[in-house]
Amino acid sequence: MYKRIVRKDGSIIILVPKKDTRAVTFEVLYKVGSRWETKANNCASHFVEHLMFKGTEKRPSTAHISRELDSVGAEFNAFTGKDHTGYYITVDNSHFPLAVDIISDMMYHAKFDSADIDRERGVIVEEINMYEDNPLMYIEDVFERLLFNKAPLSQLISGPRVNVQTISRQALYNYYRKFYYNGNAVIGVAGKFQEKKVLDLVNKLFPLDKKRARIKIQKTEFSNQQTPRVYIMNRSLEQVQLMLGFKNVAGPDPKFLISKILSNILGGTMSSRLFLEIREKLSLCYFIKTAAQGYEDIGSFTVQAGLNKEKIYESLEAIKAELNKIKDKGITQEELHKAKDNIRGRLILKLEDPSNYLNFLASQELVDQKIKDLEDKLREVDKVTLTQVNNSAQDIIDWRRANLAIIGPFDNQTKFLKILNS
Repeated sequence: MYKRIVRKDGSIIILVPKKDTRAVTFEVLYKVGSRWETKANNCASHFVEHLMFKGTEKRPSTAHISRELDSVGAEFNAFTGKDHTGYYITVDNSHFPLAVDIISDMMYHAKFDSADIDRERGVIVEEINMYEDNPLMYIEDVFERLLFNKAPLSQLISGPRVNVQTISRQALYNYYRKFYYNGNAVIGVAGKFQEKKVLDLVNKLFPLDKKRARIKIQKTEFSNQQTPRVYIMNRSLEQVQLMLGFKNVAGPDPKFLISKILSNILGGTMSSRLFLEIREKLSLCYFIKTAAQGYEDIGSFTVQAGLNKEKIYESLEAIKAELNKIKDKGITQEELHKAKDNIRGRLILKLEDPSNYLNFLASQELVDQKIKDLEDKLREVDKVTLTQVNNSAQDIIDWRRANLAIIGPFDNQTKFLKILNS
């Protein structure tokens, strides 16, 4: 069960009470991420997130914030995506007022000190280096730059190094002022709490503001792709990272869940088709998986694998054969039943954690989607039919619209394109 409260300024409060715990999570999500950035300020969402922890008048430095939270054993962090930014603190429920006070202080009173900003440039550049030096993590960024081409969703969350190193204090502050307002926020509380005390505290520390609507996205426009595309990042690696994918429906679209079931059957488990064929039978990889990623207006359906560089072409042909098999012949009723059970079980286990459940609900709210709770989602899973999954495979797997990203020791696209076109 949850409670949704609409405040007069347009902000939303979501309460997820759970009695059989002594913990409570306070989370604030803002509808801001790299998809709202321009070429000039691409890096701002992520940079601002870092600056929220650099200190306030009340807590002058990162050390003051972290020591105060560490002293009560809190778990705390923040994250930036392409379409939202979030901050959370989980504490023993007796320390809930501290959690709200600290996040409020950070959101309203961050210093944006020029010296802190200059120091943080180096920290963020090292974070970029960390991702780029890990092809397993970096391949998704490479793939989305290819898939989304010049659309805002193609931009890196971290931004390019040159932007991180040169963006001004005023540009960052202006960006913060533009997006960090109550009407663009979802405020959430999950765990053990007393509702009246929580609402009194939130209303005090997140006071009502001028009513403003939540930011709207500029919908992603795709060119009418009619031939496959390949992008190779030439790196001297023993294991090649490959991501092959297609455009998919948006996350809020009812068909997205159907594509998640298709993904589960193809490469979502260690008993999936791709795992059994590509790893267990052909021994071409250590890991292989599929994913359906959904944004507010568009999505992707991908296959990712870490492959032997000497067998990359053989591997791609085998992956393509499996995708064609599921597209042409469909899935079985037994596969559908097993996939539903798997998704059902994973969802239940994940949402047993109140903080996960809170994020699950708040993320739906943030994209202006009517919130569906766990039981709603489970009913949706139950209703998916064999025909729907088979139709989804036929809609998604279109080799004219295939996109292939590779990080590995290659510099010629010709043979990869030949496989995709065959």
